[in-house]
Amino acid sequence: MNRLTKARAMDTNGSNSSARTRPSSVRAGVALLATGAAFAAVACKSHEPLRYPNARFSDHVDTYHDTEVPDPYRWLEDPDSPETRAWIEAQNELSENYLSKLWDRRAIEKRLTELWNYERYGLPSRRGGRTLFTKNDGLQDQSVLYMLDDDGEPRVVLDPNTFSEDNTIALASYVLSWNGRYLAYALSDGGSDWREWRVRDIDAGVDLDDVITRNKFGNFAWAGDDRGFYYARYDAPAEGTELQAVNSTPDIAYHRLGSRAEDDRIVVARPTEEDVSLSFSLTEDKRALVVTHWNTTSGHDELILVPTDSTGEADHVVVADGFDAQYSYIGDDGNTLWIRTDLDAPLWKVIAVDRANPARENWRDLVPESEDAIQGVSAVGGKLVVTYMKDASSRVQVFELDGTPESEITLPGIGSAYGFGGELDATDAFYSFTSFTQAPTIYRYDFATGTSEVFRKPQVDFDASLYETYQVFYLSKDKHTTVPMFITHRKDIDLNGKNPTYLYGYGGFNVSLTPSFSVPNLVWLEMGGVLAIPNLRGGGEYGEDWHAAGTKLKKQNVFDDFAYAARWLIRNDYTIPGKLAIGGGSNGGLLVGACMTQEPWMYGAALPAVGVLDMLRYHKFTIGWAWARDYGTSDNKDEFLALLDYSPLHNVRPRGSYPATLITTADHDDRVVPAHSFKFAATLQANQESDNPILIRIETRAGHGSGKPTKKRIAEAADRWAFVHENLGMPQIDRLPPVIR
Repeated sequence: MNRLTKARAMDTNGSNSSARTRPSSVRAGVALLATGAAFAAVACKSHEPLRYPNARFSDHVDTYHDTEVPDPYRWLEDPDSPETRAWIEAQNELSENYLSKLWDRRAIEKRLTELWNYERYGLPSRRGGRTLFTKNDGLQDQSVLYMLDDDGEPRVVLDPNTFSEDNTIALASYVLSWNGRYLAYALSDGGSDWREWRVRDIDAGVDLDDVITRNKFGNFAWAGDDRGFYYARYDAPAEGTELQAVNSTPDIAYHRLGSRAEDDRIVVARPTEEDVSLSFSLTEDKRALVVTHWNTTSGHDELILVPTDSTGEADHVVVADGFDAQYSYIGDDGNTLWIRTDLDAPLWKVIAVDRANPARENWRDLVPESEDAIQGVSAVGGKLVVTYMKDASSRVQVFELDGTPESEITLPGIGSAYGFGGELDATDAFYSFTSFTQAPTIYRYDFATGTSEVFRKPQVDFDASLYETYQVFYLSKDKHTTVPMFITHRKDIDLNGKNPTYLYGYGGFNVSLTPSFSVPNLVWLEMGGVLAIPNLRGGGEYGEDWHAAGTKLKKQNVFDDFAYAARWLIRNDYTIPGKLAIGGGSNGGLLVGACMTQEPWMYGAALPAVGVLDMLRYHKFTIGWAWARDYGTSDNKDEFLALLDYSPLHNVRPRGSYPATLITTADHDDRVVPAHSFKFAATLQANQESDNPILIRIETRAGHGSGKPTKKRIAEAADRWAFVHENLGMPQIDRLPPVIR
């Protein structure tokens, strides 16, 4: 039975959401935002009335398909103008003044620091007889890269904590050369997605002169002879626009060690189609690139084999064309390509393609579609390791290369397993397992014995035995879609309908919210909170149909799934609206923004982080154009109308009453530019009529989240929980643990 209609709910009593309204004239509706004084005054529970910084209201108007849409805070899109910088400084001063005075913030920050202070490791990678892994002693701002020597003792290869005084330059990625002599590593400055690649001679301990700067997001592969490498090369943005300019589709370039970056050769030119981008991998024999052309509107792919000594398109071999499905290259044995696809298989399958005869009629199903969605596949150790999702929890099965099932890897319980990387002739592979209350433990799987052993297990000062996690299933607004939700809380909880509850979601881009470990969430649990995480449509938990059901004209399904998770928690005596906080980041920030503007009465606090909040202009900045598959764009009339109907920025009601809101963003976020959060904050502050505070916390020298120093993560989490604690009216905290009831 299709998951979209599967009736397996613990609760079937639905309630209709209140009708959403928007002014009949968008121009008239937004024009009302200008009413009132330059400073809007509101009260909060233990503070003097807040006086919001002045935000100039302009008369800027855009026309979309004969509809005029005002954009009064367009000037906030320029993050470096004197007016914007003054606004940022004033907003941070207001937020800091509010948050620093919260009595319980000190206890929360102290406990966050205690829990964060544990040794944690990254998954090891092996190549050329060498093993590398990252390790953080606990409170180091950046994790350190180590190599295991022959005697098994680790030694430091790179310490990013020495890269800058404020520790905001992070090690974004690293790749060993095939012989293990060279380490290519990428740096991210201040959280930017732009990468600066360098090359280190590991034995000599020195960097070569080679530096590559025109790369973003990674996509890198060493050439087979270790004398050079391939990388995705983007056009350099104009000076001063690095954090905002629309990113072009990249070319694939080759850099030879010792040469100048400006002399790098273009191996594969970017697609000429406006809505097509590319990525690549290197084949097992290192003689060809597997180039993926992906359509940013449909999300479908084409696969092309390009010889590394190619002289032109005449020797390119088309593997999959027509943009009829998604195709993900897994690996190959020199003769057969293994590809994960959703072609006629919305829950995914693995196919085998003869490299010499790749015509579609020669394709073979290797691992067929099953009742659980395939999350990932690795070709390692002479096997195919397939990770499935069963109701958003991991299940891992090993197959022979011919598709014969071999065994299932026994996992410690309900949680998430990931990793299983390595080379095809490896004898083992590393993977990590984690849950909501268990820090990621790294295991080494031996292919000969079919057994796992612990490689590194962190010790966290948290008593997981006091807490429980379980999964419930509820019906969404349409009364036939069943949505799963993980719930974690203390075992001795009293379901009296008054528990402070944090509802977190994402719902997009085929991303699955499987159980994961979070120090801030542990502190929330110790504070007596309930943690609820639903697996909304738009994610990949149940395959491509589940994902597609939360995209473009169907995006409202995601918000309905989230709102009905809130209803389920309220009806089943977990909480009440005044005790319910909602949170999410990036696409999850959009989720929070949409839900809090559609039904503001249902939430006591809202935490939209680095959110996509202006749905009419998101595609005009950096990499936003690549999100059209999920959102659609305002260039299409039908999609424009759907976007306008839920875009958080455009659905703030004049003189509305919104929950206490702490918006978080970063001035160096070049993925979801901070203008989204800036304009949303200004609009909410101008229209908030209740006494609930509307604050924005703008991190400096930080980006979308990756590479953020530990001290910044702790400070932000402390502010977030202190804000929620204050505005949900939770009991005063003397110390953590235990929770004070």
